Amino acid sequence: MELYGDERLDYLLAENMKIIQSPSVFNFSLDAVLLANFVWLPIQKGNILDLCTGNAVIPLLMSKRTKGKITGVEIQERIYNMGVRSVNYNHLENRIHLIHGDLKDMHKELGYHKYDVVTCNPPYFQTPKPSEQNLNEHLAIARHEILCTLEDVVRVSSQLVKQGGKVAFVHRPGRLLDIVTLMRQYKIEPKRIQFVYPKQGKEANTLLIEGIKDGNPDLKILPPLIVYQENDEYTKELRKILYGEE
Repeated sequence: MELYGDERLDYLLAENMKIIQSPSVFNFSLDAVLLANFVWLPIQKGNILDLCTGNAVIPLLMSKRTKGKITGVEIQERIYNMGVRSVNYNHLENRIHLIHGDLKDMHKELGYHKYDVVTCNPPYFQTPKPSEQNLNEHLAIARHEILCTLEDVVRVSSQLVKQGGKVAFVHRPGRLLDIVTLMRQYKIEPKRIQFVYPKQGKEANTLLIEGIKDGNPDLKILPPLIVYQENDEYTKELRKILYGEE
């Protein structure tokens, strides 16, 4: 497999897979790993969709938890190409299909209410002034709501998920009320929330949330997830997620 520019082939954490990364184009974050571990998935069969899929890290990780068919959507062609090559390298072409396109158009291409599960690790930050944006276009689009907003992500997820299907996001705690408001606006009832903390005693810096399309109100707040111990080593829970350690 050919690598381009500063691309490299990295081990995908606990999984027996590798993934193409590039510091100047796209590297996956811990948030993507946490979302792939957090979301409910059907074990044997089902249709799963990952929006803003990047280099396909979430589909690759989810493929270890489900035998269902997984589709990923990525708008940036360069990053989409990294994902395609990563899927092919791991011989998962028959289970993971990637689409180069705008998530806002996916209801036209994929149809309405076709998926059992929809996930998304969206851009976290509202679009700053052009002078304040990252000069690297790839990184700016991945981090800021330049090509899609939080409302776009929630609306499209609602369009594509089946009634009774699950929708899961990872985001920043500061957007919690926006996320819950939009989920309810688009008929996705929040059912599970987990806050992720860098260390014991610190403020949460990551939010995991899952809802059900047309679900009944019944929200569960899961136990907190702590990333690092005081000695800056991963906690037992994180080591299990990252490396499969008990």
